[in-house]
Amino acid sequence: MPPAITNSLSTLTGVIERITFHSEESGYTVARLNTGNVKQLITVVGSFANIQAGQTLQLQGVWGEHPQYGSQFQVVQYQETKPATLTGIEKYLGSGLIKGVGPVTAKRIVKHFGLDTLDIIENQIHRLSEVPGIAKKRIAMIQSTWSEQKSIKEVMVFLSGHGVSTTYAVKIFKQYGDSAIATVTTNPYQLAIDIFGIGFLTADKIAVNVGVSPWSKFRYKAGVLHVLDKASEDGHCYLPEAKIVPFTKELLTTDEHQAEEDAIADILKEMVTEEQLIKELDDEILYYKPTFFYSEQHLAKLLQQKLKAKLDVDSERVKSWINRFTASNQIQLSSQQLQAVETAASEKVMILTGGPGTGKTFTVRTIVTLWKAMGKKIACAAPTGRAAKRLSEMTGIEAKTLHRLLEFDPSSMGFKRDLDNQLNYSAIVVDESSMVDLFMAHSLLKATPKDCLLLMVGDIDQLPSVGPGNVLKDLIASEQIPVVRLTQVFRQAAQSAIIRTAHQINNGQIPKLEPVSMKATRTSHGAPPVGAPVSSSDCLWHSGGTEAEHGVQTICELIEHYIPKAGFNPATDVQVLCPMTRGVVGTRNLNKVLQQLINPASEDKDELIRGDSILRTGDRVMQLKNDYNKEVFNGDLGIVRAIDRMEKEVTIDFDGRDVVYDYADLNEITLAWATSIHKSQGSEYPVVILPLYTQHYIMLSRNLFYTALTRAKKLALIVGSEKAIAIAVKQVKQQQRYTRLKERLEVKDVVFKRISTP
Repeated sequence: MPPAITNSLSTLTGVIERITFHSEESGYTVARLNTGNVKQLITVVGSFANIQAGQTLQLQGVWGEHPQYGSQFQVVQYQETKPATLTGIEKYLGSGLIKGVGPVTAKRIVKHFGLDTLDIIENQIHRLSEVPGIAKKRIAMIQSTWSEQKSIKEVMVFLSGHGVSTTYAVKIFKQYGDSAIATVTTNPYQLAIDIFGIGFLTADKIAVNVGVSPWSKFRYKAGVLHVLDKASEDGHCYLPEAKIVPFTKELLTTDEHQAEEDAIADILKEMVTEEQLIKELDDEILYYKPTFFYSEQHLAKLLQQKLKAKLDVDSERVKSWINRFTASNQIQLSSQQLQAVETAASEKVMILTGGPGTGKTFTVRTIVTLWKAMGKKIACAAPTGRAAKRLSEMTGIEAKTLHRLLEFDPSSMGFKRDLDNQLNYSAIVVDESSMVDLFMAHSLLKATPKDCLLLMVGDIDQLPSVGPGNVLKDLIASEQIPVVRLTQVFRQAAQSAIIRTAHQINNGQIPKLEPVSMKATRTSHGAPPVGAPVSSSDCLWHSGGTEAEHGVQTICELIEHYIPKAGFNPATDVQVLCPMTRGVVGTRNLNKVLQQLINPASEDKDELIRGDSILRTGDRVMQLKNDYNKEVFNGDLGIVRAIDRMEKEVTIDFDGRDVVYDYADLNEITLAWATSIHKSQGSEYPVVILPLYTQHYIMLSRNLFYTALTRAKKLALIVGSEKAIAIAVKQVKQQQRYTRLKERLEVKDVVFKRISTP
């Protein structure tokens, strides 16, 4: 029995038998401790920087009583000691802590060396060759991991004591190595620049703990850069002074420190002098990060250079070819399509835009066929792998992602194809151009030869790029680039309720949606019961009640009952698209619910518990950032194929290509049974389920609704309230993005120069 509950500190020493719960964000842990009596394990709770089953710990804390779980030992502080028993050593080595050592290997090592095992690994690791089945390569791996773990532990203990999430300790160590602690104590704000997932706010907490002054220039400069970075996440390329100063003041002000606008203004001047910022005068003072400024300015110049030199094309010959082509194929081009084909033959740069069902696909196919007849060497590309695959099917030419087309080089973190090594093509098609942000557009134009034709295809009414800029919209608005907009919806396409509804939404009309109908009696809360779908429409609506909780239940029942009977596979064909990540019908909650529904735990599936989330073989996941080394990019979807506890690796299949992730890199991915609408750009899915509730009010907008609906190829199911649908249609949230590409294109002969005057 545990001792009586007291407020005085007690000491326990034992082996961690198992981890019941561990949050990587906070370090909060519930574990079971074996103090020698295996029949009576003790529950210990507390914050641990790093904890593994098999560790021997000396704990100091107090006994407490949980109303539901009974007696617990609440840990105040702890230290790790070497395991003292053969069982403890074996469990410790086989816990997955060390790459190359699993339970079987651990058993062999301990059997051979007994209680001297850890000393052997520490001081005479070459002797592991005495153990049957352990090769030199495995020994080198064990030695490397053992040394790294010792250093990581020092870093993790230090960081956990200074408010850093344990999630990022391994990443920090990988980035800085033995200088990790020195970097954190000197300028913790560097973490926000170098480590994915660590932002200014986390760095600021660390700075307070290590004694960095709130007036530190490191802090103020990091604050300014953080404000600009957050602005870029909303699509902005710069911020006016009237925005950046108050935003930075609000960020830097704490209960103990009042940031001053004069001090921020001085820092801005200093950062301009040091070329950490670019200052530009328009009607007001604007501040850019240098890469944004030079990319925008140079992109405008490159476009102007292409537009200057007109092509020498025999227009009559082009028209004659079009007549022969349409006659031989017994087809007819609309006047808009005809204009697009003729323009693509005679202009260096052209934009083709239009909604679903307006013939973009057929028009692009005709243009590519014409280019072939003109002897052009053609490249096809798109921002995402899925969009590239569709473009290949559309044109009959192998299409690549833009990253692959431009040949990204991880060693230099840049593209091999640029001004000095341009692409060897005379015509390029880029589909889904609304997704192309400032930096990708700039990289593409740098790599495109001066005389190469460039056709940019996209739907201007969709959401703009996730990255900074509003390139397609700015190019069209400048009126400097030839644009053909297809508006005629063809009769065959108009038979699709998805297409009709999309155009109604785009025109500001509240669509008349056919309700989901099932051959059975409805359940009390209005969700669809088991039964066969009876509707022939490809765009349906289900109220799912007015409460978000009913929406979750409705989505589950649609996936479980309606989708299979409609001929679709819930695991591969269905994508739930949400306006938001938070809330009951947000991606975070729905992913947990849908994982349990579509890919539940079973004996034949490995799984990995990370904090309050689970990753399981068979799970659909999404990449959250561009990882150029792995050639996996923000928004890419994959399937978890294997979880290797010994190697501490997860293998994910991205469109037939296996990519291996270290455990430390798993914060780059997330479950993707449900994704945000923004992340769905450039993708199409057989079935889309779209929850729309008034709880989403802040995000509801016409182009959000339109974008989500047009992701569905065969069936769209809208779940939610009529009021939310009406709000989405009526709210035209074309949020202003601070960009100046349009203005730069309107100025004749843009001069590419540096501006660094304070």
